[in-house]
Amino acid sequence: MKSTFWKFLIVFVCILCFSQCAKKGTPTGGPKDTIPPIILKSNPENYNTHFTGDEIRIYFDENIKLKDLQQNLIISPPLKYQPVITPATSSKVLKIKILDTLKENTTYVFNFGTSITDNNEGNEFEYYKYVLSTGDYIDSLTVKGIIHDGLLPAPDKKTTVMLYEVSEAFKDSIIFSEKPTYITTTKEKGSDFELTNLKDGTYLLVALQEETSNYTFQPKKDKIAFLENFISVPADTSYNLTLFKEVPDYKMTRPSHISKNKIDFGFEGKIDSLTITPLSSLPEDFTSQILRDKQKDTLHYWFKPAVNIEEQDTLRFLASRKGQLDTLVVKMRDLFADSLQIGKLSANIITPKDSIKIGANTPLLSVNVEKFEVMDKDSVTYEVAVFLDKIKNEASLIFPKKEDNSYRITVLPEAFQDFFEKTNDTLKFAVKTNPLSDYGTLKFLLQNIKEFPVLVELVDDKFKLVASEYLVENKEVYFDYLTPNKYYLRIIYDSNQNKQWDTGNFLLKIQPEKIVYYPKQVEVRSNWDVNEIFIVE
Repeated sequence: MKSTFWKFLIVFVCILCFSQCAKKGTPTGGPKDTIPPIILKSNPENYNTHFTGDEIRIYFDENIKLKDLQQNLIISPPLKYQPVITPATSSKVLKIKILDTLKENTTYVFNFGTSITDNNEGNEFEYYKYVLSTGDYIDSLTVKGIIHDGLLPAPDKKTTVMLYEVSEAFKDSIIFSEKPTYITTTKEKGSDFELTNLKDGTYLLVALQEETSNYTFQPKKDKIAFLENFISVPADTSYNLTLFKEVPDYKMTRPSHISKNKIDFGFEGKIDSLTITPLSSLPEDFTSQILRDKQKDTLHYWFKPAVNIEEQDTLRFLASRKGQLDTLVVKMRDLFADSLQIGKLSANIITPKDSIKIGANTPLLSVNVEKFEVMDKDSVTYEVAVFLDKIKNEASLIFPKKEDNSYRITVLPEAFQDFFEKTNDTLKFAVKTNPLSDYGTLKFLLQNIKEFPVLVELVDDKFKLVASEYLVENKEVYFDYLTPNKYYLRIIYDSNQNKQWDTGNFLLKIQPEKIVYYPKQVEVRSNWDVNEIFIVE
């Protein structure tokens, strides 16, 4: 018994000693896994020929999952029916079940983009391509190039680049209804592209920034870029494509009776030379005025006198533009009339060179300059000039202004009279100017301009226009009263001399007017003068 007791005691003491000597701490789990999955084998092997099956299996060394597959997977040439690709959760095997009948003697490329990741850490197996051929060999020709944006310094999202094979049955309209022969995408917001595994031939080269990924051109939604001439493959050329949004074709939409004396006519596209004429029988003193909405593609048709809907519950109009005639029918309703409302359009803080804008909700016909009073913070009064723009339906108040001052404006009754002979009530508001030291200036010279005229524009970091100047010959450009910010500087080659940027048109083979950006953003600081030389490339 004594022997057993002492043996037990010795074992207990040893265990206690070893437990005290053990190092205490939290397990680290080892270094973080940063290695993407590795392919062990494929069945059939990648780059195989004489493919006749309907299933492909790719085996990895660890469990993988598929992330954003629909946004990443590009199959070239496109298939009519998308294949079934698994795993849905995770697995060491990626399966591609083909539902289409593949074309004979054709090379197919399955580009997975960044969709394949390991299951645990999300390490991406970037831009994996599986290539097969239903013929004797793998097509190996390529087409490369760069995508530009017509309005922006660079494309702001992924772009799809497509080739359409030119055959006897080829028509330009194919891009509106059929998928291309070959397809690829740029990487994320990148601008470089490469179409691979092509066969020799003649092709139309097109790029799309799509709202919906269906590989067909939807002009109302998508941006497009194209080359006017067909390309031949092979060719030792890098192609440049410029994206733009087309102006939709002219179209009138269904009009609507909005208030007692107003009808809204919606439209699409350009409405230059458009006329709207009543076809219904109306009183002899019937008259109308049209204003274009500043935000929407809508024409506000104001009319008087009001229509008695008990006698006439519909009105018919003829819309005419460049030989295109549309008969439009409006269902009239029992509605209230709009009352005249006058309001300030300008911001509360202005610069000394700004005019003050006042607008109305009904058409303005006249303004009485004697009904305006302006007084600054020192009770100094100012003589005011007022100009009425009937197209914009706004008045501009012009008077001398100084920096770091405030101004009280009073609009007395009967200053404005509208289309319905209504006048305004008293309106009071205030504006102020900041110290000159709150602003910066930008002065620059242009070099290497290829032709004039050019439109020089300064836009903010959201590409909203801040200042512009139109040049018919080269001279120094000066922008002042700039709020501290980072700006983009660009020039527009105004080919048709209409003092605005014009987009392109695919069917008419018109490219957008060229825009060149200064290679870096210009930072403007308060109380600071920036001098730059813009070498146009």
